[in-house]
Amino acid sequence: MLNLNHKKLIVWEKSMNLVREVYALTKRLPKEELYVLTSQLRRASVSVASNIAEGASRKSTIERRRFYQISRSSAVEIDTQIEICSMLNYFKSEYLLTLKSELNNVFALLTAMINNTK
Repeated sequence: MLNLNHKKLIVWEKSMNLVREVYALTKRLPKEELYVLTSQLRRASVSVASNIAEGASRKSTIERRRFYQISRSSAVEIDTQIEICSMLNYFKSEYLLTLKSELNNVFALLTAMINNTK
């Protein structure tokens, strides 16, 4: 593995925790959701971490901010998909506590990064 700067970012570490939580949670989804919610949630969580990493590697402030914005948009996508799962009664609310906490942390950190990227 490469020793790159994005791995030193707290938001990247939190986003990796988010991926872990999403993968654990989606194992509980019904099999008929494998190609819809399971796939969508997993791809969105991977997108959050991946875009943080890619943004951190950019030299241009505009590009860096844009990747962080894309990452934050993927976090919003996860939030909506979790709301759909809740609406469909796929999970008890206690299963979502850690995921929601991680998601809120990542969203807040990304918002700060976007606002402070100059």
